[in-house]
Amino acid sequence: MSYLAAITGSLSSTFEVSLWRFIIKVVSVLGSGWLGLPLAEQLVFLGFTVKASTTSSERLQEITAIGAEPYNIDICALGDNLKKFLRTELLIVNITSKSIADFSLLLREIGKSEVKKVLFISSTSVYKSNNDTVSESREYESEDSPLFQIEQLFQSCASIETTVIRFGGLMGYGRDPGNFFRNGKRVQNPDSPVNFIHRDDCIGIMTKIILRDHWGETFNACTDTHPTKREFYTKAASRLGNPVPQFHDSGVSMYKVVSSQKLKDTLDYEFEVSDLMAILDKKGLL
Repeated sequence: MSYLAAITGSLSSTFEVSLWRFIIKVVSVLGSGWLGLPLAEQLVFLGFTVKASTTSSERLQEITAIGAEPYNIDICALGDNLKKFLRTELLIVNITSKSIADFSLLLREIGKSEVKKVLFISSTSVYKSNNDTVSESREYESEDSPLFQIEQLFQSCASIETTVIRFGGLMGYGRDPGNFFRNGKRVQNPDSPVNFIHRDDCIGIMTKIILRDHWGETFNACTDTHPTKREFYTKAASRLGNPVPQFHDSGVSMYKVVSSQKLKDTLDYEFEVSDLMAILDKKGLL
């Protein structure tokens, strides 16, 4: 099953898609890499006008090929084309930069634009490792994290409604965990649990947040299972015929288990890939 088929199958109804099209006609995707490009393709597939940005001139053609409008935008050096890119009801921010200064300048431009809603793609790295299960609560967050501070910039901006998604480690379609620890790289704290999410679920969750019109929220997004690094990476590497990674146990194992219960309850979302160990036995998804 292709990711488009899998994700479209998880949408509630044709009415839900049609309602979203009535409310939001144009979507701009800032960052069209491994995750952003297939997300843009999914939105085009659903029938919406999509603008998608990249910092790579080579990728402009790929954006055009999926039926989206291409833009070359770098938030480190905002250009004149940004104003046209921000002529949109919804902006999806999906870039890896952690520059507070650059995002502050971007938000200044957003404040002068037509943007009313923002979906900000973040990471579970904003949480402290406390040897416990963490939820979307301030007590677990690391206020020193630049990414957390950028989240706060968006969520405190009065002119927009922002929902933040904190994804776990990204996997699938070329990001095979069996290749993560090649070339002698050692796995630290091997008996700590992992927090991962498959790309199909990333796109499914983002799409459903938009369709359900859930703004002003923060959601964790990780699979339901959290095997240890030792279990997971051993099986992942063996499956590819790669050497089993070297494990380094420092004796102090700080970890966190990220709960996605709020997301599942609020969006009534069922993960396409919920069992991390089981996916290692399937073909076509990694």
